Amino acid sequence: MMSEENETDFSEWEQASTKKMLSFSFGYLLVFFMGGQFNVYVFYYYEVEIGLPVVMLGFAFIIFAVWNMINDPLVGFLTDKPFKWTKKWGMRFPWMVLGVIPYIICWYFLFAAPEALVENSDPWPIFWYFVIMACLLDTFYSLFTTHINAAFTTHFRTDAERRKAQLINNTIPQVLQLFIGFTVPLIYIYGNRNSMILAQTIVVLLMFVAMLIMIPGVRESNELKERFLRGYEKQKRDPYFKSLKLAFGRRNFTSTLIVYMLLSFGAIIYAASGVYFFKDILGIPYSYAIFTGLAGFVGFVGSVPFWVWMCKKIGHGNVMKLSLFLITLVYLPVLWMTTLIEAIIYGFFGGIASAAFWTPLGPVTADVYDESTISTGKHQEAMYEGIRTLFNRLGFVFVGIVLPIVHISTGYNPDPHGTQTPLAIWGIRIHMGLIPSLLALISFVVMIKWYDLAGEKQKALKIRLKEMNL
Repeated sequence: MMSEENETDFSEWEQASTKKMLSFSFGYLLVFFMGGQFNVYVFYYYEVEIGLPVVMLGFAFIIFAVWNMINDPLVGFLTDKPFKWTKKWGMRFPWMVLGVIPYIICWYFLFAAPEALVENSDPWPIFWYFVIMACLLDTFYSLFTTHINAAFTTHFRTDAERRKAQLINNTIPQVLQLFIGFTVPLIYIYGNRNSMILAQTIVVLLMFVAMLIMIPGVRESNELKERFLRGYEKQKRDPYFKSLKLAFGRRNFTSTLIVYMLLSFGAIIYAASGVYFFKDILGIPYSYAIFTGLAGFVGFVGSVPFWVWMCKKIGHGNVMKLSLFLITLVYLPVLWMTTLIEAIIYGFFGGIASAAFWTPLGPVTADVYDESTISTGKHQEAMYEGIRTLFNRLGFVFVGIVLPIVHISTGYNPDPHGTQTPLAIWGIRIHMGLIPSLLALISFVVMIKWYDLAGEKQKALKIRLKEMNL
């Protein structure tokens, strides 16, 4: 039996320094912040500020999501193999750099749509502008996120390293994205599109700084490069669809994929409802989102050490199961909240539940990938990340269908200065609170029923990887 104390059995594996972990965490700042910003602002911005009809916007989101279905796993598969330059530059690092720079640039142009298209009485030009920019953004974002998430498994090998790295990933990026996230609420004014463009310009500049800090942490050592190449020297590369079939044939991978997908659906539609909630339910300027953001941040960061301790005590798989039940509960207060004080209090508890999920996510995902590496004899983390990203992005299909249906059926008024009927307000409460809660409950049942990488089975993964020299 392997415990925390005898993890020194793996001391011949290269150990990651705290400095490396800190630098690496800035990559997750780029992942979490931009992903979260898209979920919060894009649907609202194009419906209310740009004025794209909600049915057309929903259709655009569906096209965007279909592109994700093709793009994400294919990007992972095509780039998850050695190239001529791999021995010199690394397996993951070059793809991260090639992805992150254009994706930050595309983020700016997604908001800075040409005025001629916005003012055009024909909505189709701005429709296609959104589709093209969103698909370009996602292509580069997928390239970056696929490889940084895959790199977590290989840069940090032991459970102790993964817990420490995940602790840093759940604190440093959270602190920074909180304060960077204040940019939009402090600058954006309902009905003023230029204020949103100014806020996102500042965000883009800050993201370029984060990218520069990230680079030393995601570079791969010679030992890491050799380990990647070793697996491909011994094993043939399976065809794309065979690789997908093998991936879905693994119960732990499939169960965590379903959980991640459903929870992402809930998180995306909850985030997309945020501006509507402040404007139409609370009836206050969006700048007050700073207070709920701070409350969630305090709950999240303040509870991370506790959840790290719990992961060590009862196992990260069990902590994730518990988190899904807690998340089911914390969405429900949206159904009755009417004041900022209530939103702040429930936001604090929401932060605690969120930390319970994000703290074990990295180690759980790494265990699933380790199991797959043992089965195939080679590292294919980027391909698995591509599949996971695909199912995450399917949440945009969900948003593209649910929000238009709810807004049309409840008579939502897209005028940025308009008021809403009680029925329209109930529609917002349902797509922000009830639907995400039900999705989290289903995730909890799936995780309880099918995930079994715990105890001796989970501990044996490291031993087997050591024996295979992978």
